[in-house]
Amino acid sequence: MTRTFPDGFIWGAASAAHQIEGNNVNSDWWELEHRPETTVAEPSGDACDSYHRYPEDIRIVSELGLDMYRFSLEWARIEPERGFVSRAELDHYRRMIDTARDHGVTPMVTLHHFTVPRWFAHAGGWRAADAVERFTRFTEAAAGILDDVEWVGTINEPNMVAITSGADAGDAAGSQWQSTHGLPHPSRHVSETLAAAHRAARAVLSGLGHVRSGWTVATQAVQAAPGEPGAEEQAHAYSYPRDAWFLEQAVGDDWVGVQAYTRTIVGPEGPRPVADGVERTLTGWEYYPPALAEGVRLAQKYAPGVPVFVTENGLATGDDARRRDYVRGALEGLHDTMQEGAEVLGYLYWSLLDNYEWGSFAPTFGLVGVDHETFARDVRDSARWLGRVAQANGFVE
Repeated sequence: MTRTFPDGFIWGAASAAHQIEGNNVNSDWWELEHRPETTVAEPSGDACDSYHRYPEDIRIVSELGLDMYRFSLEWARIEPERGFVSRAELDHYRRMIDTARDHGVTPMVTLHHFTVPRWFAHAGGWRAADAVERFTRFTEAAAGILDDVEWVGTINEPNMVAITSGADAGDAAGSQWQSTHGLPHPSRHVSETLAAAHRAARAVLSGLGHVRSGWTVATQAVQAAPGEPGAEEQAHAYSYPRDAWFLEQAVGDDWVGVQAYTRTIVGPEGPRPVADGVERTLTGWEYYPPALAEGVRLAQKYAPGVPVFVTENGLATGDDARRRDYVRGALEGLHDTMQEGAEVLGYLYWSLLDNYEWGSFAPTFGLVGVDHETFARDVRDSARWLGRVAQANGFVE
């Protein structure tokens, strides 16, 4: 069976500034990595040195035959102190955009990918009274280099930002499932602040006249344990505030990003650990390619009429053939959703490089391996396979 995607379907790969650039010394994550009492296994350090080597990375994207490169702007570089906007750093990211254009690669720019400036974090972060205003001002500064950029994501995985923000004061739900196997309950206050920041940023971007904007949600592929009384109710209670609510906030946007990797099974008692004997990835997640199709269907349910863009999907593994198998399975499911009527604009693999996965370099997601001593790039067979799929706009099952 030949799986052919629609004309104009976009193929590409994704990255994030802190995870690949190196030496983002003014970010909250850099500070966390270097605290004496830190629980972070290893610091990001030089990461992949992509701050300097981005021309090589973009050239690889182009030579593979991929259409798009998604990367983020580092707010902590652009506004290292409140109110001071670095013209030099804006020019750096503008050169990245131009380099992508020069190589025939369409840039997708993410404004916020987890990290914030230290000054913003010290002032309360997303709990600060002026958090929306500060993000709006940052968006206005960034807009000056986006005059020919069509695709812009405002906030990456706002649900994970809210989940990692801690419980709200006096919120008993904040600790629900925290001591078992699921993700903590997201802060309702931070969730609502992020949604307001997203809308404010979209208003700025819409004023440019040419930008198509949205935000990207980490979908969990939550499944109720079959045949167990109460499991369906628990699955909904677990899923709704962690991903579905954030998809609902995308109603009216130009697109919504789906980022899918694995699944969560929920019984009457709550989310369950990964079952014994199933294949796991280097992150400890279950190997589950159908997660992507389930994420797209969830987006259709909660953000009806909003086109979907797969902005992340991939596998952390030391077995590159298994990476290709995972992507093939995910794309088969994605194609099925499109045959069912889902409007899906494109597919971006996470990640282009073996990067810093928020505490460790051990989970290797990359289409391209990186020697973190020499920074040499090693284009893997899975990358070449995905490039062939992109050039053919499909594959034989």
